[in-house]
Amino acid sequence: LERQRGITIQTGITSFQWENTKVNIIDTPGHMDFLAEVYRSLSVLDGAILLISAKDGVQAQTRILFHALRKMGIPTIFFINKIDQNGIDLSTVYQDIKEKLSAEIVIKQKVELYPNMCV
Repeated sequence: LERQRGITIQTGITSFQWENTKVNIIDTPGHMDFLAEVYRSLSVLDGAILLISAKDGVQAQTRILFHALRKMGIPTIFFINKIDQNGIDLSTVYQDIKEKLSAEIVIKQKVELYPNMCV
């Protein structure tokens, strides 16, 4: 069902060793219908990576989840995906994050999609 719908429905966990540290990655649903599944995972997080679609921008569930992460003091990194789709303006996406999430953004890495084109 997850592959058919193209979304995560149940929390998935994987782990790997990095130097002397065990890293656990917890993939939680992003769809509004499955927020209860996400909340069950928040208490075990040391940090979060919040995916934001460049195409869709900040959605209602993104706001709800980010405010929960902020309230719990969980450091959060925004990862913007789908930046390679036609018509994407990353400055608009950055502004959307700043306005809708009241978040300060520090761009850590720009990506070259095509020769001589960085976003």
